[in-house]
Amino acid sequence: MNYFNYFTEIEEHFQQARGSGFFLLSPLDWAMIETWKESGVPLDAVHKGIERAFEKWHARKRRARLVNSIAYCAQEVLTAAREMEDPGSEALGKSAQPAFDAKELEAYFRRNAEQIGTARERSSKALEAIYRETAESLLSLAEAAGRDELADIEATEQRLTVLEERLTAAARQQLSVEQLIEARQEMERQLAPYRGKMTADQLALFEKQYLDRKCLETCGLPRLSLFYM
Repeated sequence: MNYFNYFTEIEEHFQQARGSGFFLLSPLDWAMIETWKESGVPLDAVHKGIERAFEKWHARKRRARLVNSIAYCAQEVLTAAREMEDPGSEALGKSAQPAFDAKELEAYFRRNAEQIGTARERSSKALEAIYRETAESLLSLAEAAGRDELADIEATEQRLTVLEERLTAAARQQLSVEQLIEARQEMERQLAPYRGKMTADQLALFEKQYLDRKCLETCGLPRLSLFYM
């Protein structure tokens, strides 16, 4: 299991447990998975939590509606993670080096640089430099990928994380107070049924992940992690 499979494994496992064919995860779901990843929740614990949540759902005598969010499984995932608490059991596999095609990497970096360039035209003068520098850094990575010189994928992902954090901070500055309030209210509406299933630390991390994602989307900016290739 490599680091980048964490998301797709959970998505597939949830779809299988739900048993209703193809199902698109929502921004709430992706933020939840990202929170688990950042918290170091083992993949096995997520799988076990999803399975337990659906077992309980199927055992109910009255099932008014389908489970439409992975957040429904949050409490069971947390319980499973506590049961597996052991530094040696973490299943994220961060040292694994996933294989990426050099041409695909190059195209991915260039596509994101182009999208940032488009967003830059709508940005304020104060933030224009950050957009430009981020796009230039991505083009530099694209050139290195084109020469097949990106051997250390983990180091590349770390660089992309730094770039995305800086880009997110710029996007947040670009939004108005009203837009930020609206994003938070939308998050609260979606999260409300699941707040009792999460710890305070998980909630804080989830809120940051969700709002960061929303800021980027509102400004027309891409996620930079290799997971989003």
